[in-house]
Amino acid sequence: MSGTVRVVVHHRAPEGEWTTVREAYDTISGQLEGTPGLLGNELLRSTLDPRSFAVLSRWKDLDAFTEWERGSGHRGTTSPLRRFQDRDRTPHFEVYEVDAAW
Repeated sequence: MSGTVRVVVHHRAPEGEWTTVREAYDTISGQLEGTPGLLGNELLRSTLDPRSFAVLSRWKDLDAFTEWERGSGHRGTTSPLRRFQDRDRTPHFEVYEVDAAW
């Protein structure tokens, strides 16, 4: 087991606002650059529903993610995307530990 984790946060854009989701993602990603333990992130857009997005972030380990999530800057940094979180989806946020990789 590698210890690395992936965090997935599901988002849904209101009609005509998908570019706002992308702009918020870009802003947040720039602010997170250099965050200890963060290996990178991606904005994924559904091929079946163009209003459905997910942010997939890659972390060195669960401790690094947890430390960042509990930190004082977490909520402020991610606030531009918060209004787009897909709260109809349960859960809207998941953490996965990498069990195997090629």
